[in-house]
Amino acid sequence: MLKYCIPVIPSADLQKSLRFWVECLGLTMDQEMRQEDRLVGCMVHNDTLYFWLNQRVGGPIPEGYNGIRLYWTPADIKATRERLKDMGYVPSEMEQRDYGQTEFFVTDDDGYSHCFGVPTQP
Repeated sequence: MLKYCIPVIPSADLQKSLRFWVECLGLTMDQEMRQEDRLVGCMVHNDTLYFWLNQRVGGPIPEGYNGIRLYWTPADIKATRERLKDMGYVPSEMEQRDYGQTEFFVTDDDGYSHCFGVPTQP
């Protein structure tokens, strides 16, 4: 019945947000929407993931706001964590959870928390 779901991610500063989505996560940006030469929306994607980023009114999300939460499953969790660190983000330490996942968290420039996790290796 349904083929895809494309989450819409509001951004206080779309150009700044693209650094996280494109440079850190390796997604491609296209399908730009502009108003008066200012980027107000775009698609970021790879072969299997699609997100629509759009300019939202106001600044970063307020502290304590529980909006979107994304759980990423990277091919190489250690390399992904190092890439985020190299780009200036501050990922948490990796933790092995009781439920069998090894995970870390990072907060993007809009204040959204992203969890990266893979099954814990014995």
